[in-house]
Amino acid sequence: MGKLQGKVALVTGSGRGIGRAIALKLASEGARVVVNDLDAEPGDAVAAEIKAMGSDAIAINGSVSEAGFADRFVGAAVEKFGGLDIIVNNAGYTWDSTIQKMTDEQFQAMLDVHLVAPFRILRAAAEPIRIFAKKEAEAGQEVFRKVVNISSIAGLYGNAGQASYSSAKASLVGLTRTLCKEWGRYKVNVNCVAFGLINTRLTQPIEAQQKTIDVAGRDIKVGVQPQMLDAMARMIPLGRGGTPEEAADAVYLFCSPESNYVSGQVLVCGGGLIL
Repeated sequence: MGKLQGKVALVTGSGRGIGRAIALKLASEGARVVVNDLDAEPGDAVAAEIKAMGSDAIAINGSVSEAGFADRFVGAAVEKFGGLDIIVNNAGYTWDSTIQKMTDEQFQAMLDVHLVAPFRILRAAAEPIRIFAKKEAEAGQEVFRKVVNISSIAGLYGNAGQASYSSAKASLVGLTRTLCKEWGRYKVNVNCVAFGLINTRLTQPIEAQQKTIDVAGRDIKVGVQPQMLDAMARMIPLGRGGTPEEAADAVYLFCSPESNYVSGQVLVCGGGLIL
C-alpha cells in the first residue's frame, strides 16, 4: 500500500521530463493520475506506463493555455475517478530574449503557460474541492488535499534573458501563497517547488545544430550553451544538475501525508544553488 493509495492526481506537462517523472512517482505510491501533454503520443504513453505499473491513468492532452482546457482537465478527474486530491501545475517551456528584443507575444506566452493556465486549473478545481471538503467535514473527517505549483530559481532571483519566464514564475509564488490562505479552510496544502538546473530536453547542451520544439505552431529553441552549463554546474554545491527523478521526489514531499501541516512554502530543489 503506497502513501497515496486511492488518491487522484492531476499533473500537467507529464508526457516528458520532470512531469513524466512526477506522474510515475505519484503512481508508484498508489495514486491514479490524470496525465497531460501538449502532444498526444507522449501523454498516452505515460498513461499506458502507469497502467502497466498496476495503477490507473487517463490522458487529457492538449495545450494548458487553450480556452476550456482547465474545465476539461479537472472534469475528467472527477468523472473518471470520482475524486480530486493532488494538483501539480508543471507544464511549461522557456522562450528567451533580452528585454529589448522581447515581443509582446513572447512575454504573454510565458504568462499564459506558467501563470494563467495554473490559475484557470485551480479556479476550475475550487468548486469540486469545496463540495468534497464540505461532505468530509460533515462526516467528521479531516482529509488533506495537495497543490504543488512548479516555479524556478529564475522566479526567485531573476535570470538574464528571461524577463518573461522569471516574471511568470515569480507571480506563481504569489498565487501559491494566496491560495494557501483561501483554501486552508478546505484542508488544502498549497506549496511551490522552485527548480534549479534539472537535466531535461529543455536544458540539454546546444550542439552545432540547435534543437527546437513545436509549441502552437512556433519553433521554440531549446538547450543551453555548454559553457554556461559548465559554469552552472560549478556553482552548484552538489556539483551537477539534477535528474527528473530527483525533481519529482521534491514534488512528492509536498504530496505526501507528512506535509499535512505545511502550506504556503517554497522549496528550492537545486542542489544547494543559492543565487
